[in-house]
Amino acid sequence: MAGARLVSAPLSELTSWHADWKGLRVAVLGLGQTGFSVADTLTELGAEVLVLTERADEEYERLLPVIGAALHVGALEPAPAELAGFDPELVIASPGFPPHHAAVRWCEESGVPLWGDIELAWRLRDKVVGADGSPAEWVFITGTNGKTTTTNLTAAMLVAGGMRAAPCGNIGIPVLDAVRDPAGFDTLVVELSSHQLWYLSLSAPEGQPVPAASVCLNLADDHLQWHGSAEAYRDAKALVYRNTRLACVYNKADPATREMVEDAEVIEGARAIGFDLGVPGPSDLGIVDGILVDRAFLEERRTSALEITTIERLARHGLGAPHIVSNILAAAALARSQGVAPAAIRDALDAFRLDPHRIEVVAVHAGITWIDDSKATNPHAAASSLGAYPGAIWIVGGQLKGVDIGPLVAHRGPSARAAIVIGEVRDEVVAAFGRHAPGVPVFEVQAGETEDVMRRVVELAAGVAREGDVVLLAPAAASFDQFTGYAERGTRFADAVRKHIEQEPRGAADGDHDPDEAPGLG
Repeated sequence: MAGARLVSAPLSELTSWHADWKGLRVAVLGLGQTGFSVADTLTELGAEVLVLTERADEEYERLLPVIGAALHVGALEPAPAELAGFDPELVIASPGFPPHHAAVRWCEESGVPLWGDIELAWRLRDKVVGADGSPAEWVFITGTNGKTTTTNLTAAMLVAGGMRAAPCGNIGIPVLDAVRDPAGFDTLVVELSSHQLWYLSLSAPEGQPVPAASVCLNLADDHLQWHGSAEAYRDAKALVYRNTRLACVYNKADPATREMVEDAEVIEGARAIGFDLGVPGPSDLGIVDGILVDRAFLEERRTSALEITTIERLARHGLGAPHIVSNILAAAALARSQGVAPAAIRDALDAFRLDPHRIEVVAVHAGITWIDDSKATNPHAAASSLGAYPGAIWIVGGQLKGVDIGPLVAHRGPSARAAIVIGEVRDEVVAAFGRHAPGVPVFEVQAGETEDVMRRVVELAAGVAREGDVVLLAPAAASFDQFTGYAERGTRFADAVRKHIEQEPRGAADGDHDPDEAPGLG
């Protein structure tokens, strides 16, 4: 890092890949997938980069000197002396750094501009342009639940319509990687977390994205520890609509999303497009007699509608759950705003399959259906799953992220056949059942080794389940107290189910067990 300091361009001028980024001193907070994509991009542009992280991924740590970035590994709270000593002109934070983090506060106190990866990607979006000389359009997707499914659906619909489209962002592919893809895209379908949107709230006007279309799918309390309050979380989500150029898609069944659109500063001419599971109005997508229809993107929308597909057809492909149909309508609205024909959308849906751990049927055995919805990491998502499978044996618990689980238990708990509570801290969940669903049998899986948790869960569920029952993993909580993530939680559940079925005595498979013999039922 020694040597004469180069004079870099003002940040207000850095709005293109082809601007002069050389010599800009940038501190990057975090070295996960996003942090590395930021460091890799900036070093390619000639910036001077220092990455600061509490824990370094071994592969990324090995690659940093190869790309020409420096690394500090150590505690970041309080903000380390290395940050001030580097004297950055700009700090770019990975989405995991909350507003109250010491390194984030240091930026505010020091007057150093703070960006997220989305702002950087927007400024650099012209690295690869299309035949008309324009960079890819961006479509924004957020919401408490359903973001990833809707992002994948939208990208699939755009591709079926003949466009080059890429899902990216919070879905796991950094936007910067999509921007730098040499093949280029017509549209980037960007999943945005509330964390990424909060960082966009700090953007100067020249760094604010202008999405062609945007949607907030729904709003329920989540990530309150990160944001500090439900109001702050809502305000971050609402930023998805800022500067939208063509279509602000909102959920008619969730008034908060309509209010976001009404309050948003959009580009003149942008339309509000509603969706829900009811009969659509003239600027909506919805359902008529089991048919998904578009009454928004056609000239005769006051008197006519365009058929997209049917509920029956979706159900044949495992897409018939109400919350999935809602996601499909939102994605279809986004795709229609980009000119994709209804027939192409129907073709995309015929070929589409949900991601693993999203209401995934693990097995049907002895009349019992085992479902993995480990991706239901908050109460709103779990409520959708329980709505699709009322009366299920509910596997619930984990890290609640500051969210009160009581309303969910009050709403969905009384109809559960039984509840199996997991997580290192289970008292809050058990107490909620005691208050709101005292008649439901509740079993606790004592915290132990990760490999034992789901084995015990399946033992308990099998002891309770009767023919015709559904056993549903919909934890309504994050997984990091006992697992590396929701994917490991779901995979271990599925493995335990399959192992249980393999080892089940022959008679038990014929329904010869007595549910009243289950531990804890008397």
